[in-house]
Amino acid sequence: MSGGLLVAGTTSDAGKSVVTAGICRWLVRQGVKVAPFKAQNMSLNSFVTHEGAEIGRAQAMQAQAARVEPSALMNPVLLKPGSDRSSQVVVLGRPVGEFSARGYFGDGRGPRTGGPGGGREELLRTVVQCLDELRDTYDAVICEGAGSPAEINLRRTDIVNMGLAGAARLPVVVVGDIDRGGVFASFFGTTALLSREDQALVAGYLVNKFRGDVSLLEPGLETLRGLTGRRTYGVLPYRNGLGIDEEDGLRVSLRGAVRESAVAPPHGEDLLRVAVAAVPLMSNFTDVDALAAEPGVVVRFVDRPEELTDADLVILPGTRGTVRALAWLRERGIADAVVRRAAEGRPVLGICGGFQMLGERIEDDVESRAGTVPGLGLLPVRVRFATGKTLARPAGRALGEHVDGYEIHHGVADVAGGDEPFLDGCRTGSVWGTHWHGSLESDGFRRAFLSRIAQVAGRRFIPAPGTDFAALRERQLDALGDLVEEHADTAALLRLIEDGVPAGLPFLPPGAP
Repeated sequence: MSGGLLVAGTTSDAGKSVVTAGICRWLVRQGVKVAPFKAQNMSLNSFVTHEGAEIGRAQAMQAQAARVEPSALMNPVLLKPGSDRSSQVVVLGRPVGEFSARGYFGDGRGPRTGGPGGGREELLRTVVQCLDELRDTYDAVICEGAGSPAEINLRRTDIVNMGLAGAARLPVVVVGDIDRGGVFASFFGTTALLSREDQALVAGYLVNKFRGDVSLLEPGLETLRGLTGRRTYGVLPYRNGLGIDEEDGLRVSLRGAVRESAVAPPHGEDLLRVAVAAVPLMSNFTDVDALAAEPGVVVRFVDRPEELTDADLVILPGTRGTVRALAWLRERGIADAVVRRAAEGRPVLGICGGFQMLGERIEDDVESRAGTVPGLGLLPVRVRFATGKTLARPAGRALGEHVDGYEIHHGVADVAGGDEPFLDGCRTGSVWGTHWHGSLESDGFRRAFLSRIAQVAGRRFIPAPGTDFAALRERQLDALGDLVEEHADTAALLRLIEDGVPAGLPFLPPGAP
């Protein structure tokens, strides 16, 4: 059995995902065969593995950091929110049903996964079996927690934080985002709210997103060690541009957010402006990251029709609630603005749920149970929602270039015409639609598409010929590995991974029952 580590956090978005990726990249550069793991992930950003399993996109990114192929073992339980009160539950890459928060967390039963028994105990067995299989295959497995391990209202049903650490005897390092403030109180309070048994697994802390002179922080770190009996394993400095493949857009609002390349000025004379409708339950918003990586392309998430006025391209992204998102577009006047754009011959792109909204009608007795709903009528497409989910890794050609993508959808599109095929969808006039996520990461296709958009929009924009999105991702992952290697006590981290939690760590009262 190999070594392991659980990276927990004082809060959601403390940096667990990128720290886990950074540790994976640091280890693989040391010749360690390493894999990432997250027992249970709540996210609308997901990915399809080569075996056709759906997992969190953050775990796919961490697998890339570890230089291994992602698999369902790395994220055995994925929760995809459909509202504030319910989520689709995906187990080992396949959906098993829709459950309310109370049904999943509150009664302790949760979903059945097809084996003996049911609920939390069965899910815990499933995730531990997956972790054991990874530990039998790899030298080290770096696990990511979810939210905070001190969510005492959820401890009885926990399978991703201390519940997993206890079952698998994993040492725990708690990450805190010092940029938010209150990191010392968060470290202390997180530990003191854990039970005696859980505290015994918390080896120490890791400070994330520090700005300034580390020597100014050292008195606080020494005091924290005196109060808790636990060391700090590193202080990672703040770096821009490392929030790659965020888990979701639920906790961090993207409305008004701007993404643009900081690599170089525009290759041509003009910028190209892209407006992405920040629809409810937006999924896989990372589709536009490849556009934002292009010098001269500015990507903005918008929620008002007037924000579409100066856009050269409007994107309707994927969503976990297609009918709900379509109603939102209509309520805000964005739908009318998109229809006007199309009538004027101005470019629009729909991806997955956005593609479905551009069609003539949607028959949905599965996701929203709204029945037949008229679409925007911009593409000759009729969509019927099926109970089964399409999970695929297609490849093909468009605009004379090779394209790779992945599909995650219940909607089945019947394409009846159009001016030309476009991946699995079509183009009519200046409106394009496809179910394929990730297609814009194919460099040649992205450049051809942007050239077409610039031509239609009348912009003197020229895609930079050397933009390599995969290489950019590799540089970002190397930068994460550099942060760990240069600013963490890597020798101490390696001992923790190999030998487990140190003995004799003190108990901090009051502790949880």
